[in-house]
Parts: sequence; C-alpha cells; structure tokens
Amino acid sequence: DAISAVSAEITSTLEQRHGITNGVDDFSITTQAQLLGTVSSVSDVLTLLLAGIASISLFVGGIGIMNIMLVSVRERTREIGIRKAIGARGRDIMAQFLVEALVLSLAGGVIGIGVGVVASFAIGTYAGWGFLFNPLTVVISVVFSLMVGVVFGVWPASQAARLDPVVALRYE
Repeated sequence: DAISAVSAEITSTLEQRHGITNGVDDFSITTQAQLLGTVSSVSDVLTLLLAGIASISLFVGGIGIMNIMLVSVRERTREIGIRKAIGARGRDIMAQFLVEALVLSLAGGVIGIGVGVVASFAIGTYAGWGFLFNPLTVVISVVFSLMVGVVFGVWPASQAARLDPVVALRYE
C-alpha cells in the first residue's frame, strides 16, 4: 500500500549512503507498478501488431474468395443465361452466388478455426501452459468469416445477376 513512500525512503537512504548531494543519483529504483506498465505497453503493441496481421490475412482471404467466385461466374455463364431465360430474376442469381461465397468462406473459417484450436492445444500442452478454450472466440471467428464472404462475394454475384441472357446463352 505504501510503495511510493517506501521508494522515497529507500531513495533518501541510498543518497545518504552514496554521499549524493547534487540530486543526480547513481542508482535507480524500479517498482512493480513501473514493470507492470512496461509489460502492459509491450503487450498493447503486440496486440496491435497481431490485429494488423489478422486484417491483412482477412483481406487476402477475401480477395481469394472474390477471385474464385469470378472464375465460377465466368465458367457458368451459359448456366446463368439458361436460368435467366427460363425466368430466374437477377436477385435469384445474386442469392445463389452469395450463398456459394458464404459456404466457401465458412468452410475456410471452420478449417482455420480447427487448425488454430489444434495448434493452440499442441503448443499449450508441449510448453506446459495449459489450454483454454473460449466458445465466444469461435463464434466471433465464424461471424468474421461470413462477413468476409459477404463483402467479397457481392461484386461477383452482382456481375452474375447483371448478365444479359441472350449474350450468356451465346457464350462458350
């Protein structure tokens, strides 16, 4: 409770024993609060760094989903033309490709979560740290995975929905 008072008393005693009169100490006193502050600031920087890396990973994964969906639209242009010719609306086509993007991103998210949990368990067991599983983290991860699927699947889905059926039927 009296860390600052004890620190001041130790400083005074050491200054007397070292013969310091000009106020320039040849020693330093570090308290647990200062060490905790240093550890906290390092932890904050590492958290920010990991969040940046995770953001870049999500962005790259999203671009991968968008590219796969664009290739899917290109390969299935004739199918889209047939569906539109027999009465499918643009929103039906868009919904189909959005669902495909969601399934793709969900599959990637579940695989990533599985690898992460297994790796965390293995590292925790090997290092002797233990393993802590939080279901909320898994739910948040799945939600982010689905958000990436929606955000990066909208453009390919809208491209598919805007295809002209006559041009799509001629496409080979």
